[in-house]
Amino acid sequence: METKTNQLQKVKSKDGTKIAYEKIGQGPAVILVTGAMGTRNDLAPLAQLLSSDLTAYNYDRRCRGDSTDTNLPL
Repeated sequence: METKTNQLQKVKSKDGTKIAYEKIGQGPAVILVTGAMGTRNDLAPLAQLLSSDLTAYNYDRRCRGDSTDTNLPL
């Protein structure tokens, strides 16, 4: 299977947290969500498989991987 490349991108949420994600493939979108302690690297093989038919958005949850966390007062 040919490995497709994807580039790390970041988007800033309303509270200033930077969320890191990778977009791979073409077609209808699917968002991959890891478990509480996971990172996008855990689902990278699945993103590769899906990318032949779908656009996979694979992201790091807040305070995981390349995403940051913004502590807000309660």
